[in-house]
Amino acid sequence: MTDFTARRTMMVDTQVRPSDVTKFPIIDAMLTVRREDFVPGVQREAAYMGENLDLGQGRVLLEPRTLAKMLDALAINNDEMVLDIGCAMGYSTAVIAHMAEAVIAVEEDEAMAIEAQEALNLAGADNAVVHTGPLKDGAIQHGPYDVIIIQGGVSELPSAIADQLKDGGRIACLFIQGALGEVRIGHKRGDDISWRASFNAGAPVLNGFERQAEFQL
Repeated sequence: MTDFTARRTMMVDTQVRPSDVTKFPIIDAMLTVRREDFVPGVQREAAYMGENLDLGQGRVLLEPRTLAKMLDALAINNDEMVLDIGCAMGYSTAVIAHMAEAVIAVEEDEAMAIEAQEALNLAGADNAVVHTGPLKDGAIQHGPYDVIIIQGGVSELPSAIADQLKDGGRIACLFIQGALGEVRIGHKRGDDISWRASFNAGAPVLNGFERQAEFQL
């Protein structure tokens, strides 16, 4: 029988801590949340690998290092509302639920959204709700949000998502340019978001987050 508790500890000790992620809430959440419960059954044995986990249809579960470093840069507080876009089967949402006051997760794949909510309920994440709908639309009815995190690649940030971030809020995006990817942290002031580079990573661009072709006469 697989010892997933040992694998969880190894994940934190070999993938998360060496990436300079040491904040207690993140370490505690990643040691607590059963990552194997938030992947398809056939992928359970691969749940703790140090790479993106292919979920099919161009979707991945971000590698533990990438998620941990995004959360570290965002520095979520326990009185904040977080929007988690592209939650897939809910792992990132479960981790964030340990740190935030509440998490609204968005998933457009109906089957994954149902599985995510069931897994979150079983994990006791009663401050997390899964909203089913297009990723690019976010969940305006629950916003605005203190923090937004996007679980996949972004070529262009939809304006609907930027509009749901509070003035003074933070957002983490994995911007993809060609074969290269860079996580940037944005801080919103008024109607503008100022970005700073954080670290390199990779993931497929999410549906609705592709760069829009410019119309030319």
